[in-house]
Amino acid sequence: MSYTEILQSYNLSTLQWCAIAFAVFLLGVSKAGLKGISIFIVVILALVFGEKASTGVLLPMLIAADILAVTYYNRHANWSIIKKLIPWMIVGVLVGVWIGNDISEIVFKRLMAIIVLISVAIMVFTEKLKANNVPNNKFFSSIMGFLTGFTTMVGNLAGPISNVYFLAIRFKKNEFIGTAAWLFFIINVFKLPFHFFVWKTVTKDSLVLNSVLIPAAVIGFFTGAYIVKLISNVNYRKFILIVTAIAGLLLFFR
Repeated sequence: MSYTEILQSYNLSTLQWCAIAFAVFLLGVSKAGLKGISIFIVVILALVFGEKASTGVLLPMLIAADILAVTYYNRHANWSIIKKLIPWMIVGVLVGVWIGNDISEIVFKRLMAIIVLISVAIMVFTEKLKANNVPNNKFFSSIMGFLTGFTTMVGNLAGPISNVYFLAIRFKKNEFIGTAAWLFFIINVFKLPFHFFVWKTVTKDSLVLNSVLIPAAVIGFFTGAYIVKLISNVNYRKFILIVTAIAGLLLFFR
């Protein structure tokens, strides 16, 4: 099939094309640092392509946006945290590959939503107390790393979990964004072969579709980067908390 024929085979309406382009634009904005909006991207793509197929459509776009993010925010990455989380994220991804086809989506989403909302509640409580104790022990990082890896494999829903972790260890704005950029670039590349050869959700046809959407991600990224520069560290923390809480609620009632 030709390039045009592959795109036509999706049989997408004008409204669906607009929805997809908007979702990819939001993806770029999110990767630039406005974290917490990933749930909206996942919902839009799931409505157009279906739950599982949408993960394969989204993953290459995530990697493309990750490349922009690691290039732009590279100097702000905290590699000690990345090295601490990556092994547990890999374990989470492998468990997600193993049981991803069998787990009930409703049970999974509700469980993750409850975890996110409880975590946000704890964060709000500690913010009000202005506690200086940083929960940076190995148990906390391993649990959060595993949950992040598992949720990113099963439904690309790791954003709220990782947001809570980075807020908990009191990352400043740029360190938050730079560390998340490298962390998810590494783990998304690790996930790619499983989507190709195990789940078969990334195909030649889906990659053709991705190639058309890349400009929307690029525009979204630089739009997001501009907005992030205007937000102070304090307001950035508040923004992440609020959007993460909204994401948890949407995940629970979705």
